[in-house]
This record gives sequence, C-alpha cells and structure tokens, in this order.
Amino acid sequence: MRVIQVKQPGSPDELVVAQQDAPQPKSDELLIEVAYAGINRPDIIQRQGFYPPPEGASPLLGLEVSGRVRALGSEVQGWQVGDRVCALTNGGGYAEQVSVNAGQCLPIPEGLNLRQAAALPETAFTVWGNVFDRAKLLKGEALLVHAGASGIGSMAIQMAVAMGVRVVVTASNAEKCSACLELGAELAINYTQDDFVEKVMEYTHGRGADVILDMVGGDYMARNISCAAVEGRIVNIAYLRGSVAELNMMPLMLKRLTMTGSTLRPQSSEAKTAIANKLLQHVWPHIIEGRIKPLLHPVEFTLEQAAEAHQLMEANKVIGNLVLTVNSKLENNNE
Repeated sequence: MRVIQVKQPGSPDELVVAQQDAPQPKSDELLIEVAYAGINRPDIIQRQGFYPPPEGASPLLGLEVSGRVRALGSEVQGWQVGDRVCALTNGGGYAEQVSVNAGQCLPIPEGLNLRQAAALPETAFTVWGNVFDRAKLLKGEALLVHAGASGIGSMAIQMAVAMGVRVVVTASNAEKCSACLELGAELAINYTQDDFVEKVMEYTHGRGADVILDMVGGDYMARNISCAAVEGRIVNIAYLRGSVAELNMMPLMLKRLTMTGSTLRPQSSEAKTAIANKLLQHVWPHIIEGRIKPLLHPVEFTLEQAAEAHQLMEANKVIGNLVLTVNSKLENNNE
C-alpha cells in the first residue's frame, strides 16, 4: 500500500511517498480502507522529531481517518465489511489502509460525507475529553477558546454552542474572527489588535470565563488566570508559544481555579472508547441534525501532497481542518 513516511526528523520536505505491507487487524481491531486522512498539529510535531508514537503504535503520521471497513478482527462485533467509518487512530493514518481498535471507530453521522468525517475524530475526541469531561463545562457558562479558527477551535465552538454555552474566541485576523462568528461564537477577539483579557472581562461584565481552552501557552498562561472566573477551569492541550512561563499563583488560590491539561494519543483504548461512547450519545445527534459540522479548509491535498499541506498548516493560514485525499472513490463504493 502507499504510505507517507518521514525520511528523517525535520521540515515538510522529509515527507515522502513509499510502499509497505498493509497491516493485519488484531482481534479487537477494524482494518479500514482509507478515503481521507486528517492532518493535525501533533503530526507536525512528530515529523519534527518531538512527539514519538506510543509503544506499539504505527510510526506513520495520521491520527484520524475516514473510509470503509475492509476486514474485522475475530472479536469485533457491530460492524460489517463495507461500512462507512471514521476513526481516531494511534498513528498510521497517512496510508491506504490502517488498523484501529474498534472502540475508537465511529459510524459516520448521517449527512456527512467521507471527506468531512475525516476531520471529525481527533477534534471531537479532544474537545469532549478536555472541555466536557476534564473541565466539566456546563450549560449557561462562558467558554474562552484560543485559536478559535483551528480545527479543534472550530469544533469546540460548535459543540459548546450546541450544549447551550456562550463562546468567546481569539484568532489572528479578521477572516478567522468572521469564521468563528459564523460558527456561533458570540465574540471573536483579534489578538493582534486587542487585549483578550480586557475584552473577555468586558464581555462577561467582570466575571471572567468559566472554562478556557488553551493551545497557545507561553504568556497566555498568566493572562488566562487573569480573565478566568471564580471557580474557573483552565485546560492546556498544546503550547505553541512554549510550555514554560512565570506565573503569579496567588490569583489561582483566591479564585479557586483549576489548571489542568492532557494529551490524547497516549491514553488507553479503554479511555478513548469511553469518549467515543459519549460522543455517540451527546454529540452525534447534533451532527445529524446539522448543528455541528466539521469546518474544512477550502484547499484540497492528495496523499502525495502531504508536504504541501504541512507547509500550509505551519504558515498558520488554515481555517478549520486539513485532510488528505487518499481514495475518494470509496465515497460511492458500496461493495
């Protein structure tokens, strides 16, 4: 099968097309014929050599895919060969086939095509696991999402709005701010022009944000504390500006804040299966009814153009999600 390999850690130019044997599904896995593979920031970090795959995971990039079930492990139930599927992988998505634990696989919601569905698992699992499970966001609260126009940011906006939450976002330009407002954010702050702490406090009438989802880190960590509400929860899932910062922790104590964070990929299949079940129960109905839809960047890339797609993401010019087209013919293949 065709795959994308990393010749050596470094720039996008290190991504090359190669051939390797297709995987064989274990007893608890589905073998998926890949139609589309999502591109995410962890792929870039792994390509650079800073995010090695967990023990036993495929060394190939790619944490989410859509496609059709090609084969079933001996213990798998509830799936049939040919079923449309999207999946959170532990790696191996940049390939024509990938094996995935069945608990990390989800049926594609009615109304979504395979291309849209490829951008669903990584973002939906991440948002639910951090914003709803870890930070316990509640209806009526205020959520601040940094990098609101990113894949995770755009999904966080829609999931929160569907759950009755007021959403504020930060983004780097007017186009991205406009995209966030169209998705349902009530306030989009251009952080290159305005101080997001001031804008959040103004929007919440001095109360602050109940939950803050931060992918930026660096100087944002101290500023998050400043604009968090009493009993607020701050969740860090990435550190684009670095993971080291000098913080005054007194406000954390006085406001009774919770600061937490997580990574998704190293978690057990059992933990990911638990999130998948919650998504099916709480999020999939909203997708089917049209209230949540993956936001796809308009530029399309084939598997062979993985390097170009990585370059675009690193240039911070992407709105929503990027996906690689691996085999678009699977969209209408019912065999």
